[in-house]
Amino acid sequence: MAIIEDLRKLVEFESPSHDLGACRGVIDLAIKIADENLEHPAELIEEKSRPVFWWGSKTPEVVLLAHLDTVWPIGSFQPTWSVEGDVAKGPGIFDMKAGFLQALYAIKEIPGAGAKLALIATTDEEVGSQSSRELIERVSKGASAVLVLEASLNGKVKTGRKGTSMYQITIRGRAAHAGLEPEKGINATAEIATMVLAVVKLENLEFGTTVVPTVMHSGTTTNTVPALATLDIDVRSFSADELQRIDAAIKGMAAIHPEAGIEIAGGINRPPLEVLSTASLYKTLEKVALEIGMEPIGHASVGGASDGNFAAAAGAKVLDGLGAVGDGAHAPHEQILLSSIPVRVKLLTAFIKELIRD
Repeated sequence: MAIIEDLRKLVEFESPSHDLGACRGVIDLAIKIADENLEHPAELIEEKSRPVFWWGSKTPEVVLLAHLDTVWPIGSFQPTWSVEGDVAKGPGIFDMKAGFLQALYAIKEIPGAGAKLALIATTDEEVGSQSSRELIERVSKGASAVLVLEASLNGKVKTGRKGTSMYQITIRGRAAHAGLEPEKGINATAEIATMVLAVVKLENLEFGTTVVPTVMHSGTTTNTVPALATLDIDVRSFSADELQRIDAAIKGMAAIHPEAGIEIAGGINRPPLEVLSTASLYKTLEKVALEIGMEPIGHASVGGASDGNFAAAAGAKVLDGLGAVGDGAHAPHEQILLSSIPVRVKLLTAFIKELIRD
């Protein structure tokens, strides 16, 4: 199948988020593939110096939203492409290069789609979408539906996603000899330890709120009172109010030692994708699946965030997880089921036709 060959090309063109040259190259490749398959040309646009793939209307009725950046540094996933039976593996194949191509090939089956649709693929989703967020919000506000081609959950679409926040706390203490005169120092490690204990108490499982200390650095040598320490914190919740509660609590933290300095960076990154934003589109999807002879698709709420969170916060109706069927996002066994691709293309084609039907 031509789509499998196109997928191989996209996966083998590695595109980690932080490599702007690689990201620009994968957009150029995606444009080439689009131009070989679609009736109107695609283009590369710049959004805050970030390359973005755009095909179709500039004021779309339906937005198909994807990203082509990955979490994998170049050369870190080996072999870059492999197929064994029905399973294809590679960096970003599941999250989410297959989903992008499924959208492109669905569009191919819809004559005149360029008048009502836009297929957009960004290159900074895996690092927080700081450059593309405004574009996503802007185009979503005017759309009747935003379809996100992120990977499915065992075939299920995603009707809820947690919102996310990211923080870094920096403690500035004072160095001193740990054996001779530790009392003259201000121990940044001891200070940051109190922060760890404080933040984990902020979780609230009723709302799926997790507050996880992740990366911590402190100290220089074993016989020196540490003068500097940093702590990264990952926060997720299905509730926007919970994210606000955690934000206020973390930003209100203070050092124990009166002379220790504290800096708190970060904040809420993505609001939650709530079921209220996805329910109507999910109902339509299941109706379409039944009409074309498919089993019920199913749905789930998940902890990871996507650009669909931004689209929903902008007021759009959203449905996420319409992409590949597989497993292992961000994992060494990242993979998709090749046999699922034509099925998902058929479903997406019928779904889009239903949404744009006059």
